[in-house]
Amino acid sequence: MPTRTARTAWDGGIQDGSGEVELSSSGLGTFEMSFPKRSSEDGGGTTNPEELIAAAHSACYSMQLSALLGERGATPITLQTSADVTLGPDPAGGFRITAIALRVRGEVDGIDENGFLEAAEEAKDTCPVSKALEGVDEMTLDAALETA
Repeated sequence: MPTRTARTAWDGGIQDGSGEVELSSSGLGTFEMSFPKRSSEDGGGTTNPEELIAAAHSACYSMQLSALLGERGATPITLQTSADVTLGPDPAGGFRITAIALRVRGEVDGIDENGFLEAAEEAKDTCPVSKALEGVDEMTLDAALETA
């Protein structure tokens, strides 16, 4: 399996500094970041590690769920997945990711609601990004099968 690379260039201190994160493997973009904007509600037009983790988790989860549905003989038409990643204080000092809330809505042929929910829960537990994030205090899933 391939190795993927991202690169960050940071200038200055934590409060007055800023940086750029580059998606090096794909070359798809470079995104600005800063700590004050990281800790604001709206992000101020920059990205942050939590948003990048949310993107990685929602993408990985969607692929894993698609695979598991296929193994069950179902045909995914569309999966809409979001991940909310929460940064909070770490009792040991500093910050940590305290919660991740996954939400998926799927239009899938050949499976009932119970089968979809079972596959959705299994995907939460088995996607590689979920496994990498096992130290997060709380990881929840809100899943529903929708009809066309």
